[in-house]
Amino acid sequence: MKPLTIVGLLLIVLGILGFALGGVSYTHEKQDAKIGPLEIDHQSTNTIPIPPVLSGIALVGGIALVIVGSKG
Repeated sequence: MKPLTIVGLLLIVLGILGFALGGVSYTHEKQDAKIGPLEIDHQSTNTIPIPPVLSGIALVGGIALVIVGSKG
């Protein structure tokens, strides 16, 4: 496989995942206080949204790279 085709396929997969997931979530645990054996902490979940426009650009760009890579 040519490098353009491989990059195109990766962009297609990333574009589809961007549409399917809509964002990436992660959990962060923070320790608020520690007094002797007593610990107070909390978890917070943050989400990084992936705009649908960005997913669409990745998908269309990936398709274009696959087409260009297969012609050459």
